[in-house]
Amino acid sequence: MTATRPLRDTVDPLLHLAQLALAADEPAIAADAAALTERLAEGRFYVACVGQFKRGKSTLLNALVGHQLLPVGVIPVTTAVTVLRYGEQLRARVRLGAEWRDVTPTEIAAYVSEEQNPANEKEVSVVEVFVPNALLASGMCLVDTPGIGSVITANTEATRAFVPHIDAALVVIGADPPISADEVALIEQVAEHVHELILVLSKADRLTETERREAIAFARKVLAQRLGKLIGPIFEVSATERLSSGDPLRDWPGLEAALVTLAVTTGAQLVRQAERRGSGLLAQRLLHQIVEHRDALLRPVEESVRRVATLRACVAEAERALNDLGPLFSAEQQRLSATFRTRWEHFIAQAVPAAREELSTAMRQMSGQRDDVRSQAIQLAQDIATRWSERWFDDAEPAAEQLYRTVAQRFVEVANGFLDRLAASTDALAGLPRGVRPDVGFRTASRFYATELMYLTGRSPLQWLADTVQPAAAARRRMEGEVGNYLERLLSTNTARIMNDLDERVLESRRRLEAEIRGYLREVCTSAERALERARSRQAEGMHAVQEQVDRLDTIRQRIEALGQCDERPDS
Repeated sequence: MTATRPLRDTVDPLLHLAQLALAADEPAIAADAAALTERLAEGRFYVACVGQFKRGKSTLLNALVGHQLLPVGVIPVTTAVTVLRYGEQLRARVRLGAEWRDVTPTEIAAYVSEEQNPANEKEVSVVEVFVPNALLASGMCLVDTPGIGSVITANTEATRAFVPHIDAALVVIGADPPISADEVALIEQVAEHVHELILVLSKADRLTETERREAIAFARKVLAQRLGKLIGPIFEVSATERLSSGDPLRDWPGLEAALVTLAVTTGAQLVRQAERRGSGLLAQRLLHQIVEHRDALLRPVEESVRRVATLRACVAEAERALNDLGPLFSAEQQRLSATFRTRWEHFIAQAVPAAREELSTAMRQMSGQRDDVRSQAIQLAQDIATRWSERWFDDAEPAAEQLYRTVAQRFVEVANGFLDRLAASTDALAGLPRGVRPDVGFRTASRFYATELMYLTGRSPLQWLADTVQPAAAARRRMEGEVGNYLERLLSTNTARIMNDLDERVLESRRRLEAEIRGYLREVCTSAERALERARSRQAEGMHAVQEQVDRLDTIRQRIEALGQCDERPDS
């Protein structure tokens, strides 16, 4: 049995929380609290480099610190989060569980590359690299994250799991595509936790000026719509150029200045926010473990053994039930898709004639040179298509979510039915929540962004000649027909994209719902197993030892709750 630590009061709430975790025999939580305490004492804050797979994040960070430290390549290379922090000498260390292991910088690839550590089979929690760099001396830590959109699922999940620890984000986008749906979703998730976003268009040396301009304009428009706020500058840089030449080309000086400004003006505030956020997460984890441990102490060992066995059986049965329900949910998804399409076809049948009539009416009032009229008509077509598309979205999204909610509710009810029956038939599940009852609405935000199909607005030499030489009335009629066709294509395409977006949200929501159910059950089972082993050891010492530990856990819980009340005080 692990010896318990004496309880002593300490001034720092996080140190107190770490001490309470040790007293509760939760060394992993204590280690996390100690790491956060050290980070705060040194004024360190995390700026995570996030983006889609192969955007050049690792190369960008190498260029920012002036060292080729992070491995790069043509295959997914990052399986674990890597933190670049200040150090007087270049060195590295790896955290495996709660233990740190010193490594040389040249050994980093063995822990973070997919080739040498596939799916993070070495169970690396984090890699820290200490770099003598002036930018990092401010307390800023640059964080390399596994790529979103990677073919390796563990990579994406590792990044999403790290999001609550992010204080600011360096968002790396590209031009092919300018910004993906996964990137938009990740940026939205990051923006829920942090307000400081620095955007970078990477690999600018590989793009033409037109490609860079269009990519930046498109990304700015999409993000402004999705985040509901103005987007700051998007820096065009090439990390490869910076590393090879050593010169600060393109927007490199602006990017470095933005990072310095972030450190100087916002760093202290980010550290305070990290303290509140981290303390709350650690306290929740510790309270959960204490309650599970306390309840196990008060049960007879035989009952806890039966409970754990039942829980294991529940998890196995849940897995089978979820697998069996897969075809049912797939069939329902197909039905939903058919319903979406029917509604869309009905909408298009009404919207296209009305939109074309609106365009024709407005074009009759236009005056000016023919090229000017065409430009006005194209802009008007875009505006009309946007209004009708928004009308379709406003109508389709709640209807689609209600349809999905109905299907998901059936899915959750069936998945939890066996848990309800087991809980009612045995005392082994006493105290366990009667099944998983998550919200069954959409679990992802819309990733739709409109396209303007500008390539359809170009004119062939023959069309240009006709615009020039045809009589005004004939040219106007032909122009009205061409722009009307463009409007119809634009409206059909964007409303269809909305429908496809709804289909994708159903699929992603289903995946997340299943993952939450599986994760919940496994967590409950693992926690119960640990609590059983501890209770078995304590009960072997007699009832006096059991009561002593129960009292101790009650005291620890009260102190954690008191810490939480202190943390709720307003900022001075």
